[in-house]
Parts: sequence; C-alpha cells; structure tokens
Amino acid sequence: MQKLKVGMLLFPGLTILDFTGPYDVFVKAPCFEVVIIGETTGIIQAEGGLLLQPQVALADCPQLDVIFVPGGAGINALLTNPAILQFLRDQAVKARYITSVCTGALVLAAAGLLDGFKATTHWRSLELLRMFGVETLEERVVKDRNRITGGGVTAGIDFGLVLTALIGGDEAAKIVQLQLEYNPAPPFRAGSPHTAGLPVLQQAKELTSRMLETRKKIIRQLLQDQAPSSAGRS
Repeated sequence: MQKLKVGMLLFPGLTILDFTGPYDVFVKAPCFEVVIIGETTGIIQAEGGLLLQPQVALADCPQLDVIFVPGGAGINALLTNPAILQFLRDQAVKARYITSVCTGALVLAAAGLLDGFKATTHWRSLELLRMFGVETLEERVVKDRNRITGGGVTAGIDFGLVLTALIGGDEAAKIVQLQLEYNPAPPFRAGSPHTAGLPVLQQAKELTSRMLETRKKIIRQLLQDQAPSSAGRS
C-alpha cells in the first residue's frame, strides 16, 4: 500500500489534543506517513507549556498528500501570517485532502481554502467560521469533497479515523480504533452546548468571551484588507 504523506502543522500556542488525537491515529494506520511541519524547526511551546519540535520547516517541506491544521490559542497569529497562509495555498494546489481540527478551520478559511465548502470547527467558533462565508455544520466531522474538518479538540480522533477509513478502508480504521481503545463513555453529558446545561454553558462562554472578541477583530480586519482582491481569490 502506498502511503499518503500527511503534513501536520505545529505552531506556538496550539492545543495539544487537537494535534495528538489525529497523530496517534495516523502513526498507527498503515496508509500514512506523518511529516511534522513548522514555520522553522525551532522548538515551539504549546498551550500549557509543553515543548514540541517540528521535523521540517515550511521552506523544506515536500509536496503533501494531506494538509492538516490543528487549532488552539495560537491561531490568532496564524490568521495573518503570510508565510503560513501562502504555504497552505501552495500545498493545496496538488494535495489530495485539505483538513483541520477545531479552530484550525479558521486558518484554512483565512487562506481561502474553505471558499465554497461546508466545514465545522469548535462550537464556540462556528460564528467566526461563518464570518468567512463558510457554510458551517455542527457535526463531529464534516467531509465536503476533499475538505475534511473536525469539530472541537476530541473530535480529532473521530476525524483521524474517518480519514483512515477513507484511505485505508473501514477495517484498518477499526483496528486503529481498537488499538487506541477509543470507546468514549464520558462521566458527564457536558461535552456539547446542547447538553451541558445553562449554568455550565454560560460559564464556558464567559471564560472564552475575550478570546472570541479578539478573534472577531482579527477576522474583521483580515476580511477588510482582503476585500479589494477577494473577487480574484480562488
């Protein structure tokens, strides 16, 4: 079986589980070769302080079959990072699949790679994704042609298994799922804004309100700056 080259992007301030959920699926699946990419190969600090190091810098990255962007607090800087956005656009020309988990979808949208596609992201950021004109679906994984996006954080495992099944077949994905003992049985029904209950939902919104407003300002400015050339963007 020919392995697809999956490029997984690292950046300062990423959410670890956004990255490691799909990573643990991909490294166990026989149909993928994982390439860990960063703007440089310098050590980066993820949310919470964990240190990570990319294998390959953007400038040295081979052509990828699958582009993957995780989310996290650090996407604020990525939304206006010309090197990252242009790298994604360039790779997307020949990539077979363009993918993300959580707020990584906002980075794909900022690069223009979700124009005309349905997608999902973390429930708190669905309205931000809609600001880019993207049709959003509140689902764990959304596949629209060659765009595959996962919802928030833990949905990365679901996303990884969906992509594995697509490339390597259902049985291969099931074997990986069993290896990971991915058999969720959460202690609370608080994993969705529809089941968490109003007090929990309100507190979660309060905790993320500053982040949300900051990102809204960044996206508004980005869209304003892009407006003169948006008609020609592919």
